[in-house]
Amino acid sequence: MKKNIIVLISGRGSNLKSIINATKDKNYPASISLVISDNKNALGLRIAQNNDINTLIVEREAFTNIYSFEKNLIEKITFHSPYLICLAGFMRVLSNKFIDKFRGKIINIHPSLLPKYKGLNTHEKAINARDEYAGCTVHYVTEQLDSGKIISQQKIRIEKNDNIETLSKKVLEVEHKIYPEAIKLLLS
Repeated sequence: MKKNIIVLISGRGSNLKSIINATKDKNYPASISLVISDNKNALGLRIAQNNDINTLIVEREAFTNIYSFEKNLIEKITFHSPYLICLAGFMRVLSNKFIDKFRGKIINIHPSLLPKYKGLNTHEKAINARDEYAGCTVHYVTEQLDSGKIISQQKIRIEKNDNIETLSKKVLEVEHKIYPEAIKLLLS
């Protein structure tokens, strides 16, 4: 039997799409019961809807503070009892209260070889540091930004002619492979 996962997004939904495609395999251990976005204009919402997956918009601006926003988010997620909560381009830092509620069940994909380059602008940082490799990491979400236990990681060579845009594209292609694989690993 497939295990229920929830995906949180803020944008284009390319990692969401790779997870959806993986769930179409009858032997894949997960199915997505809900996609939540904090951005009503997220393109990923359309991807989910086109694949008959329930969507929900929970915009931060609709709440008086971060606590009421997260309280609402917790209620919506708890109602669906997910085995895993997968952050896929969800551009919010979650509070300790949120993380405590779902400890060990929240994972994220990050476009660097953690522990290097936490936060934003990872490709720029790797190029400026003249790194030989870049890559991506699937990790558990903890109170410290991009610091949870690593589940999976893959590196790619940075070519001399790579710029932020070309490197970003190459890393994203790798993300689309390792995120569904990491979910499968955790749920199998």
